[in-house]
Amino acid sequence: MSFTPASEKINVEELRELSKLTGDALAKKEARDQELAAIMRGDDDRVLLVIGPCSSDNEEAVLDYANRLAKLQEEVKDRVFMVMRVYTAKPRTNGDGYKGLVHQPDAEGEPNLINGIKAVRNLHYRVITETGITTADEMLYPENLPLVDDLVSYIAIGARSVEDQQHRFVASGIDVPTGMKNPTSGNLNIMFNGIYAAQNKQNFLFNGEEVNTSGNPLAHAILRGAVNEYGKNIPNYYYDNVLETIAQYEKMGLENPFIMIDTNHDNSGKQYLEQVRIVRQTLINRDWNENIRKYVRGFMIESYLEDGRQDKPEIYGKSITDPCLGWDNTEQLVREIYNTLGNK
Repeated sequence: MSFTPASEKINVEELRELSKLTGDALAKKEARDQELAAIMRGDDDRVLLVIGPCSSDNEEAVLDYANRLAKLQEEVKDRVFMVMRVYTAKPRTNGDGYKGLVHQPDAEGEPNLINGIKAVRNLHYRVITETGITTADEMLYPENLPLVDDLVSYIAIGARSVEDQQHRFVASGIDVPTGMKNPTSGNLNIMFNGIYAAQNKQNFLFNGEEVNTSGNPLAHAILRGAVNEYGKNIPNYYYDNVLETIAQYEKMGLENPFIMIDTNHDNSGKQYLEQVRIVRQTLINRDWNENIRKYVRGFMIESYLEDGRQDKPEIYGKSITDPCLGWDNTEQLVREIYNTLGNK
């Protein structure tokens, strides 16, 4: 057999007990989750920001960022609702590069998945309990969902995972908003088929058991841009792109239609300062078209303490994966969003 166990079998319940929300922290998370659900359903007209580092590679820097974000959230809470990106697993199509905290609890150390899983839970737990901000993560490995599902308030399914049936079916059993990105090809039908599958009941094998799911009515679209056959990025946040996405939503009659604009990746060409312009342009489009304002109610923004990126974790709070907005630019952008919404 080509699979060789590298550790003892993981006791999921035992791991969950290590960083379990209770008391005031649990009540705070539940209250914020209810607010978030109301935003997704359209019962609350605040704009959602899923915002934070591309990857959470350093616990101290992530908590520093979370504390700053919590203070900013309090200032803008009547118009803007923020969930912090605490992304702990990174897709690596060729297997090389930093794979995230779950693989490497020490960004410069050797892989250690057991300690990585503990580090992931501990980081989500600390952000929530120490700052009151709730968190988002990417579901890169569906089988790992039980390791974090009690802590996260928002889950993203990436461009390379959205076609996968296991991701779609597992998403149908998630009870928090789950954003499904368009694939790198830009094919919206693939994304919408994923949303349809996630919103409906499913029956399948999951972690050794036959399971039935109830469907996730808060599964929704994330537009993240595309790549053409020559490797050139093709943005899809433009006015006509959004109208096309709205038309598909209406054609399929999906529940709780919600469009989030991913301001980085192939929308920005990973030019991190472009995120500011993309947000501005989208807010203008919302003003021009009532239907866009009705559907486009969220932004995914990559930001950290320092602008840009680095190859190795040498500068505190600077991304070692995709380039991010630094804190000064982040704070300015969030306040600009807040003020723009207040002028309507």
